Formats: sequence, structure tokens, C-alpha cells
Amino acid sequence: MRRFERPRIAAVGGGTGLSTMLRGLKTRTDRLTAIVTVTDDGGGSGVLRRELGMLPPGDIRNCILALANAEPVMQQALGYRFREGSLAGQNLGNLMLAALNDISGSFDGAVAALSQLLAITGRVLPVTDQDLVLRAEFADGTVIRGESRITGYKRSPGAEIRRVSLEPAGPAALPAVLEALDRADMIVLGPGSLYTSVIPNLLTAGVSEAIRASRAVKVYVMNIMTQDGETERYTAADHVRALLDHGGQGLFHWVLINDLPVDEAVLPAYRKEGVAPVTVDEQALRQLGVEPVYAPLASCAGGLVRHEPAALADALMDLYHSRAETRKY
Repeated sequence: MRRFERPRIAAVGGGTGLSTMLRGLKTRTDRLTAIVTVTDDGGGSGVLRRELGMLPPGDIRNCILALANAEPVMQQALGYRFREGSLAGQNLGNLMLAALNDISGSFDGAVAALSQLLAITGRVLPVTDQDLVLRAEFADGTVIRGESRITGYKRSPGAEIRRVSLEPAGPAALPAVLEALDRADMIVLGPGSLYTSVIPNLLTAGVSEAIRASRAVKVYVMNIMTQDGETERYTAADHVRALLDHGGQGLFHWVLINDLPVDEAVLPAYRKEGVAPVTVDEQALRQLGVEPVYAPLASCAGGLVRHEPAALADALMDLYHSRAETRKY
């Protein structure tokens, strides 16, 4: 089999968007590496982080489950969230990672152990093993520390994120992360929360530099909708501009954009939250040095607008094959 038919893909992000994409990509190649942010401080992950001093497991768990090849009952069990008692709100998969973190002596060791237990396709890597706090500077001069507090403040009228950073600054990326980026045939950023899932990875020492230096096909998967508490009123160019401001020019050359109209029936609920489909200005994107590529990617199942995993995987592979064969990237 020729090299480009089973590409090495490094997917960088976090949250629901990354795990959704992985579900589709694992059916197209087994040479997958998910590079996942570790700044979450809310929900069950935040509780374990505060009480046990471990890195937040939630986004990592979701990616492991997305790539798992275990029996369905095992996946259901690890996705189970307790509803009552002292464990109310906690997730069994998170608790498994907490136990393995203690047994192995490191978080990346715990991730590797759970990945092996579930026979996942590819690898899941935390971007760093250092304990981090996400810091946001807002246009009104306010500085907020902590991912969950940032999202809360961003919902204030007129609040707008100017820049995010990490404390401590420039934490070292895991060597395996930099190796995966260096060896990748394709690097995918997103989809997912712009400031709290994707950009924090770029602030980890060596990651942006490795991506910019790579000769891989490099693409950003544009979110279908804006996000309340983070990117209200953002255009596609606003998303790209924020990524380049934090990660540097040359970070990626292609932007994959949904061109399937969102079902009008689901939009009223989103509009109540100030959320709308992301608008696209092709000229503005090209002025930023990136080229838009379109594909029908949206799913509105259950009233939620998400990327459809198979459609997203197909679009990424089509983009990869068309660029890898001509090496115009």
C-alpha cells in the first residue's frame, strides 16, 4: 500500500469536536495520534484535578472512547456518569484514569494503560504532563484565570477575549507529541472551542514551531456554529486570525468549511444563546494566507449541530489525497 493511502494523522484539539472527528478518522487510517489539551478545570475533571492533583481526564477520556475497539458494554460503562451520592456527576472513565494515574505514577502512563485496555486505534497523548492554568485577557482589560471562569465571564454583555496564555508560560510538550507532529503526513487543528480547546495546545513549547516546520498537509476544521461564551459574532476569518495570532503565520494552509445548510428547525434554540452559523468571507481568508475548502459536514441530529464523523473523515481524506499526490501544500 502506498504511503499516502494510510496517512499518519496528528489531530490537535480537545472537547467534543476532537472526539467526534476521531470516530470518523479511525475508519480511514490506523496511524492516528490525538494531541489533547489539559486545561479543563470544570465538572468532574475539575474535581479530580483539585482533589487528586492529577491532570484533567475528561477530554482525554472522550478521545480514548472515540478510538476504542472494546466491547460496547465496556465503552458504555466507561462513559457512565454517576447520578447520586458522593460520586454524583463523576464519570467512571475519569475514575479509571485517576486509578491508573496512581498505579502508573504518571498521567501519560495512565492514558497509555487505558488505551491498551480498550485496544484503541492509534494513540491519545496529553499535550503536556504539566499542571496548567488557562489565562484570558479581555478587551475591557479584565484578566480571568481558569477555563470554566473564562467561559463564564465571556458570557457577560460586551465581553470579548483578546488573547489567552498559559500559567506557567511555555510548558514543555511531551516528546511523543513533537515526534508525532514531525512524522505526520497530515496535521488537523480542530474542530472545537477556539480559545479553550484548540489554542491552548499551540501555547505549549515546541508545538506551534513543529506544526509550522512540518511539510504535512495542514488544515483547520472550521466550527459550524459560533460558541456562546467564546466566539459570538466571529466569522471564519476571525477564527483563523486568532489561531495565527497565537500560533504564528504558516500554521496551516487549508480551512475545511461546512457548506451544508443548517436545518432551520434547530436554529431558534441556538439564537436564544446568541449562536449562529459561522459566516465565511473568502477574500478575508485568502488575505490571511489560507485557502477555503468546502464539504457537506453538518449533522443536526437531536437538535444539535455537529460535524458528521464519516462526512468529516471523507472530506479530510479527499483533501489529503488531492494535496499529497501533487505536494501542493
